[in-house]
Amino acid sequence: MLKKSVFLWMTLFTLLMMTGCVERGVPTLPGERSHPGGWGADNEEENIDISDIDQNITESGADLSGEPQKVARIPFPVKEYARLPRSGKGTIKGSIYLSDGYDLKIPGKDTRLYLNPKTSYSDQWYEESYIGGRKMAKADDRLFNYLRFTSSDANGNFAFYGVPSGTYYLIGTVKCGSECGYERPKNIRIATQVRVVGNQIVSKDLVGRPY
Repeated sequence: MLKKSVFLWMTLFTLLMMTGCVERGVPTLPGERSHPGGWGADNEEENIDISDIDQNITESGADLSGEPQKVARIPFPVKEYARLPRSGKGTIKGSIYLSDGYDLKIPGKDTRLYLNPKTSYSDQWYEESYIGGRKMAKADDRLFNYLRFTSSDANGNFAFYGVPSGTYYLIGTVKCGSECGYERPKNIRIATQVRVVGNQIVSKDLVGRPY
Protein backbone atom coordinates (compact mmCIF):
# COMPACT_ATOMS: atom_id res chain seq x y z
CA MET A 1 0.00 0.00 0.00
CA LEU A 2 2.83 2.41 0.89
CA LYS A 3 4.63 1.66 -2.36
CA LYS A 4 1.47 2.39 -4.33
CA SER A 5 1.01 5.74 -2.53
CA VAL A 6 4.60 6.76 -3.23
CA PHE A 7 4.20 5.74 -6.87
CA LEU A 8 0.99 7.78 -7.20
CA TRP A 9 2.60 10.87 -5.64
CA MET A 10 5.63 10.57 -7.93
CA THR A 11 3.37 10.20 -10.98
CA LEU A 12 1.31 13.25 -9.95
CA PHE A 13 4.43 15.38 -9.37
CA THR A 14 5.83 14.37 -12.78
CA LEU A 15 2.59 15.38 -14.48
CA LEU A 16 2.60 18.74 -12.71
CA MET A 17 6.17 19.38 -13.80
CA MET A 18 5.34 18.54 -17.41
CA THR A 19 2.29 20.81 -17.46
CA GLY A 20 4.19 23.76 -15.94
CA CYS A 21 2.15 23.92 -12.71
CA VAL A 22 5.26 23.64 -10.58
CA GLU A 23 7.81 26.45 -10.81
CA ARG A 24 11.24 25.18 -11.72
CA GLY A 25 14.06 27.38 -10.45
CA VAL A 26 17.54 27.60 -11.94
CA PRO A 27 20.04 26.20 -9.46
CA THR A 28 22.98 28.37 -8.43
CA LEU A 29 26.36 26.76 -8.85
CA PRO A 30 28.79 26.77 -5.93
CA GLY A 31 30.62 30.09 -5.81
CA GLU A 32 28.37 31.65 -8.44
CA ARG A 33 27.06 35.17 -7.86
CA SER A 34 24.82 37.47 -9.78
CA HIS A 35 26.37 40.39 -11.70
CA PRO A 36 24.72 43.76 -10.90
CA GLY A 37 23.68 46.23 -13.57
CA GLY A 38 25.57 49.45 -14.23
CA TRP A 39 25.20 52.72 -12.38
CA GLY A 40 23.25 54.28 -15.24
CA ALA A 41 19.54 54.86 -15.51
CA ASP A 42 18.81 51.54 -17.24
CA ASN A 43 18.87 48.01 -15.87
CA GLU A 44 20.17 46.16 -18.91
CA GLU A 45 22.72 43.40 -18.45
CA GLU A 46 26.25 44.77 -18.19
CA ASN A 47 27.61 43.23 -21.37
CA ILE A 48 30.56 45.52 -22.01
CA ASP A 49 32.94 45.21 -24.92
CA ILE A 50 36.04 46.98 -23.64
CA SER A 51 37.81 46.68 -26.96
CA ASP A 52 36.53 50.13 -27.85
CA ILE A 53 38.92 51.71 -25.35
CA ASP A 54 41.82 50.07 -27.20
CA GLN A 55 41.13 51.23 -30.74
CA ASN A 56 42.58 54.74 -30.86
CA ILE A 57 45.05 54.05 -33.71
CA THR A 58 47.06 56.66 -35.56
CA GLU A 59 49.77 56.42 -38.21
CA SER A 60 52.40 56.66 -35.50
CA GLY A 61 51.18 53.34 -34.14
CA ALA A 62 51.69 51.35 -37.35
CA ASP A 63 54.78 49.53 -38.58
CA LEU A 64 55.99 49.20 -42.18
CA SER A 65 53.76 46.18 -42.79
CA GLY A 66 50.71 48.27 -42.03
CA GLU A 67 49.92 46.32 -38.86
CA PRO A 68 49.59 48.33 -35.62
CA GLN A 69 52.30 47.78 -33.04
CA LYS A 70 50.55 46.75 -29.84
CA VAL A 71 51.84 48.09 -26.55
CA ALA A 72 52.06 45.41 -23.87
CA ARG A 73 49.93 46.18 -20.84
CA ILE A 74 51.34 46.18 -17.33
CA PRO A 75 50.26 43.26 -15.13
CA PHE A 76 46.73 43.73 -13.80
CA PRO A 77 47.17 45.33 -10.33
CA VAL A 78 44.84 43.10 -8.32
CA LYS A 79 45.57 44.69 -4.93
CA GLU A 80 45.08 48.18 -6.33
CA TYR A 81 41.64 47.30 -7.65
CA ALA A 82 40.71 45.41 -4.49
CA ARG A 83 41.06 48.66 -2.52
CA LEU A 84 38.48 50.46 -4.65
CA PRO A 85 35.09 51.06 -2.98
CA ARG A 86 32.27 49.18 -4.66
CA SER A 87 29.28 51.28 -3.57
CA GLY A 88 28.59 54.96 -3.14
CA LYS A 89 26.13 57.83 -3.32
CA GLY A 90 27.79 60.21 -5.75
CA THR A 91 26.36 61.45 -9.06
CA ILE A 92 28.17 62.43 -12.25
CA LYS A 93 26.11 64.11 -14.93
CA GLY A 94 26.68 66.19 -18.04
CA SER A 95 26.56 66.19 -21.83
CA ILE A 96 28.77 64.60 -24.46
CA TYR A 97 29.34 66.48 -27.71
CA LEU A 98 31.83 67.69 -30.31
CA SER A 99 32.54 71.39 -30.67
CA ASP A 100 34.87 73.50 -32.80
CA GLY A 101 34.65 76.36 -30.33
CA TYR A 102 32.37 78.38 -32.59
CA ASP A 103 28.97 77.44 -34.03
CA LEU A 104 29.43 73.70 -34.50
CA LYS A 105 28.07 71.47 -31.75
CA ILE A 106 27.33 67.81 -32.43
CA PRO A 107 25.81 65.86 -29.50
CA GLY A 108 26.62 62.25 -28.83
CA LYS A 109 23.17 60.80 -29.33
CA ASP A 110 22.23 57.53 -27.62
CA THR A 111 25.86 56.57 -27.09
CA ARG A 112 27.49 54.43 -24.41
CA LEU A 113 29.68 56.10 -21.78
CA TYR A 114 32.08 54.50 -19.31
CA LEU A 115 33.49 55.25 -15.90
CA ASN A 116 36.90 53.61 -15.62
CA PRO A 117 38.53 53.94 -12.16
CA LYS A 118 41.87 55.77 -12.25
CA THR A 119 44.59 53.23 -11.49
CA SER A 120 48.06 52.49 -12.81
CA TYR A 121 46.35 50.16 -15.29
CA SER A 122 43.95 52.77 -16.69
CA ASP A 123 46.69 55.44 -16.51
CA GLN A 124 48.73 53.37 -18.96
CA TRP A 125 45.77 53.16 -21.36
CA TYR A 126 45.20 56.91 -21.12
CA GLU A 127 48.84 57.82 -21.78
CA GLU A 128 49.66 55.18 -24.38
CA SER A 129 46.40 54.81 -26.29
CA TYR A 130 44.23 57.86 -25.79
CA ILE A 131 47.02 60.46 -25.72
CA GLY A 132 49.73 58.58 -27.63
CA GLY A 133 47.43 56.99 -30.21
CA ARG A 134 49.06 53.56 -29.91
CA LYS A 135 47.26 50.24 -30.09
CA MET A 136 47.13 48.37 -26.79
CA ALA A 137 47.21 44.62 -26.20
CA LYS A 138 43.90 43.11 -25.08
CA ALA A 139 42.81 44.31 -21.66
CA ASP A 140 42.62 41.85 -18.77
CA ASP A 141 39.10 40.43 -18.46
CA ARG A 142 39.03 41.38 -14.78
CA LEU A 143 38.65 44.99 -15.83
CA PHE A 144 35.01 44.15 -16.69
CA ASN A 145 34.25 44.04 -12.96
CA TYR A 146 35.23 47.69 -12.48
CA LEU A 147 33.96 49.45 -15.61
CA ARG A 148 30.57 51.12 -15.18
CA PHE A 149 28.40 52.54 -17.88
CA THR A 150 25.37 54.53 -18.86
CA SER A 151 23.85 55.80 -22.11
CA SER A 152 23.18 59.34 -23.26
CA ASP A 153 19.80 60.52 -24.52
CA ALA A 154 18.98 62.02 -27.91
CA ASN A 155 20.52 65.34 -26.82
CA GLY A 156 23.74 63.83 -25.48
CA ASN A 157 22.80 64.19 -21.80
CA PHE A 158 23.94 61.46 -19.42
CA ALA A 159 24.16 60.63 -15.72
CA PHE A 160 25.82 58.05 -13.47
CA TYR A 161 24.20 57.37 -10.09
CA GLY A 162 25.45 55.66 -6.93
CA VAL A 163 29.09 56.38 -7.77
CA PRO A 164 31.67 55.50 -5.08
CA SER A 165 34.14 58.20 -4.04
CA GLY A 166 37.18 58.28 -6.27
CA THR A 167 38.76 59.51 -9.49
CA TYR A 168 37.64 58.10 -12.83
CA TYR A 169 38.28 58.33 -16.53
CA LEU A 170 35.01 59.35 -18.13
CA ILE A 171 34.95 57.90 -21.67
CA GLY A 172 32.46 58.27 -24.50
CA THR A 173 32.22 58.25 -28.30
CA VAL A 174 30.49 60.60 -30.73
CA LYS A 175 29.77 59.56 -34.32
CA CYS A 176 30.36 62.28 -36.90
CA GLY A 177 30.28 62.26 -40.71
CA SER A 178 29.87 64.95 -43.34
CA GLU A 179 29.15 67.60 -40.69
CA CYS A 180 32.73 67.10 -39.51
CA GLY A 181 34.14 67.01 -43.04
CA TYR A 182 34.49 63.20 -43.25
CA GLU A 183 33.41 61.19 -46.29
CA ARG A 184 32.34 58.33 -44.02
CA PRO A 185 30.99 58.45 -40.45
CA LYS A 186 33.78 58.29 -37.90
CA ASN A 187 33.69 57.46 -34.20
CA ILE A 188 35.52 60.11 -32.21
CA ARG A 189 36.45 59.02 -28.71
CA ILE A 190 36.60 61.50 -25.84
CA ALA A 191 38.08 60.91 -22.39
CA THR A 192 38.64 63.10 -19.36
CA GLN A 193 39.15 62.76 -15.62
CA VAL A 194 36.43 63.35 -13.08
CA ARG A 195 36.42 63.06 -9.29
CA VAL A 196 33.50 62.53 -6.94
CA VAL A 197 33.47 62.53 -3.11
CA GLY A 198 30.66 61.24 -0.89
CA ASN A 199 27.18 62.19 -2.07
CA GLN A 200 28.54 64.98 -4.26
CA ILE A 201 26.76 65.80 -7.53
CA VAL A 202 29.41 66.54 -10.14
CA SER A 203 28.58 68.26 -13.43
CA LYS A 204 31.10 67.30 -16.10
CA ASP A 205 30.65 67.67 -19.85
CA LEU A 206 32.60 65.41 -22.18
CA VAL A 207 33.69 67.66 -25.04
CA GLY A 208 35.86 66.75 -28.00
CA ARG A 209 37.07 68.32 -31.25
CA PRO A 210 35.37 67.20 -34.48
CA TYR A 211 38.75 66.94 -36.29
